[in-house]
Amino acid sequence: MRRKLVAGNWKMNGDRASLVELEEIARAAGEHGGVDVAVAVPFTLIERAASFVPTLAIGAQDIHPNDSGAHTGDISAAQVREAGARFVIVGHSERRGDHGETSHDAWAKAAAGHRHGLQVILCCGETEAERDAGRAERVVQAQVEKSLPDDADGGWLTLAYEPRWAIGTGRTPTLDEIAAIHCIARAKMRHMIGDKADGVRILYGGSVTGDNAGTILAVPDVDGALVGGASLTAAKFMPIIAAAAAQAG
Repeated sequence: MRRKLVAGNWKMNGDRASLVELEEIARAAGEHGGVDVAVAVPFTLIERAASFVPTLAIGAQDIHPNDSGAHTGDISAAQVREAGARFVIVGHSERRGDHGETSHDAWAKAAAGHRHGLQVILCCGETEAERDAGRAERVVQAQVEKSLPDDADGGWLTLAYEPRWAIGTGRTPTLDEIAAIHCIARAKMRHMIGDKADGVRILYGGSVTGDNAGTILAVPDVDGALVGGASLTAAKFMPIIAAAAAQAG
């Protein structure tokens, strides 16, 4: 049985004063031992956060696919690992939308993260226009096909479905829509990597809150949540952790 994972993504938010929130989140994680909890913080906070809350999995929100070189403003997997990151998010829809990143970029970054011993959360998801055109399933299938490394398995990789139009908008797909995408993503992984796909967790991300987490996490093949704004404070994040723990039994 796949263990539930609740991963927070602070995006371009947070400062040194915010570390007290991580302390409370770590305490909540300790109270719900059946759930994995992780938080991806800005690069500037990785080392501080990893030292401040050593019991909590701290991660990076992006990496460059190369190990080093003339890439001004970028950071490598080895560098975030040295700073204390245990995992990295790659292929996030905001990177795809704001920076023009492709599924091939996500594939290369996932491989780099794995090469340096990081857990990887690989994101996929359609735009509103693609959803309205009835192409959501085909888009997600294509993204998984082009971004999933050949050696992927649940020991180091997690997939996250995050419809771009649901991020930060307060809107979410219906439960049936979430179930359908998770099902086709699992099927695509099985086609690519065989039985190893059954060990890969698939998270849902996009306006997850304490109010809707319970119903979303009860959907078949939803193995956890990738949480944005609601992960910035312990008060909003802890109910989501508790909802995941309730599903885990």
